[in-house]
Amino acid sequence: MRSVVIGYGAYLPERVMTNAELAGMVDTSDEWIVQRTGIRQRHIAAEGEFTSHLGLKAAQAAIANAKIDAQSIDLIVLATSTPDHTFPATAVQVQNGLGIHHGAAFDIQAVCSGFIFALAAADNFLKSGAYKRALVIGAETFSRILDWTDRGTCVLFGDGAGAVVLEAQQQPGTSADRGILTTHLRSDGRHKDKLYVDGGPSTTQTVGHLRMEGREVFKHAVGMITDVIVDAFAATGTTAQDIDWLVPHQANKRIIDASARKLDIAPEKVVLTVDQHGNTSAASIPLALATAAGDGRIKKNDLVMLEAMGGGFTWGSALLRW
Repeated sequence: MRSVVIGYGAYLPERVMTNAELAGMVDTSDEWIVQRTGIRQRHIAAEGEFTSHLGLKAAQAAIANAKIDAQSIDLIVLATSTPDHTFPATAVQVQNGLGIHHGAAFDIQAVCSGFIFALAAADNFLKSGAYKRALVIGAETFSRILDWTDRGTCVLFGDGAGAVVLEAQQQPGTSADRGILTTHLRSDGRHKDKLYVDGGPSTTQTVGHLRMEGREVFKHAVGMITDVIVDAFAATGTTAQDIDWLVPHQANKRIIDASARKLDIAPEKVVLTVDQHGNTSAASIPLALATAAGDGRIKKNDLVMLEAMGGGFTWGSALLRW
């Protein structure tokens, strides 16, 4: 049993914030941001526009793309680090917005790796036979947890949402199958202080702001990312040469480029959206997937590698055939 992607969708808030606008707020410049990150602009949620609103719009787009009835979905897994409320889960609000009142809906919190973790969870539920169709969403409003006086972090992040619809389908059981072929998840809490938010219900009773040691994150990122990709190759008997597309978490172009070089994946096979979206955390991979599938680059039966690393540290990979 494989979890096959039958639909995809995305949503970006209307407001675009350019590097030039940021240069008027903190001591930075377009040249500095582009050189170090590859980011040129990001989208910012409007006042009164919440993570659930972004997630719902991406979900609606994915359902329309799949050409299915929303009522056929019996599982919703939503990855976010910026939920509307401490509880209930943002997934439940999306579920209600879709008019679905059966099945299960819950959130997963693995920061920038969240979509990979959510995809793996949904895949295992579908493979077990517990559910038939799953909606997997990554949705974030990171603009709400940024310190807009900290030029080391406020230039990096943006808001957005992406989603895929997965359907359990019987397949022959080889690496030529369509659907998710393998997922690999890792975490290591020793690195918590390198990327975290300095608030929370149990500690400060506040939301807090994002804090990051950029050099430390960069130092660990390439090795961690390549390790879980190598694991995916080993599990499926595939190689970097078999990959049609690498869809990485869109954090920093330099990390993406270094990872692709280390794995010997050609630059033309790498999907890049970080220049237009910034780092949208759990939303970045489904946004990039929707972009590349929507413009015709990712086609049916293409072999697609997804990878991400986030605070915690968490990191993971998912290999799927489109």
